Amino acid sequence: MKTQKFFIVILSVTIISFLTLFSCKKESSKDVTNISAHDESRSHNAGQNCMKCHDSGGEGTGWFSVAGTVYQNDKTTVFSNATVKLYTDANGSGSLKYTINGDNFGNFFTTEQVDFGSGLYPAVEGSQGTKYMSFTVKTGQCNSCHGSSQDVIWTE
Repeated sequence: MKTQKFFIVILSVTIISFLTLFSCKKESSKDVTNISAHDESRSHNAGQNCMKCHDSGGEGTGWFSVAGTVYQNDKTTVFSNATVKLYTDANGSGSLKYTINGDNFGNFFTTEQVDFGSGLYPAVEGSQGTKYMSFTVKTGQCNSCHGSSQDVIWTE
């Protein structure tokens, strides 16, 4: 009888531990490397603010320092394999600090550390040329503005 009670207690603790472990959301890790690349097809949620999940407390794989979505000039169809560049001065002048390649779903993202300093000037390259953002950014949460309070990021 004593052995049976002990077995029931151990089984109950094991079941509760198992349920607790697998019912909680997985929290993203800051130390995970996750960088988009041309011709990849592993991203998701085009047009959404990537940092809602890919940041502290989020469920996404890795904490993004820069992320967003590029669209074609119709502003509804994603632009596959765009390239986003961050410069120290407007219109692609100054130093090129960072290059982030987009994937097949129009998304670009990186977990690499980005130093925005006093601000960087984004540019997006498409097949027909480069579009420049006319003011600096100090955050890489591109879809937090683009697609909500600002027009989507687009190129040709």
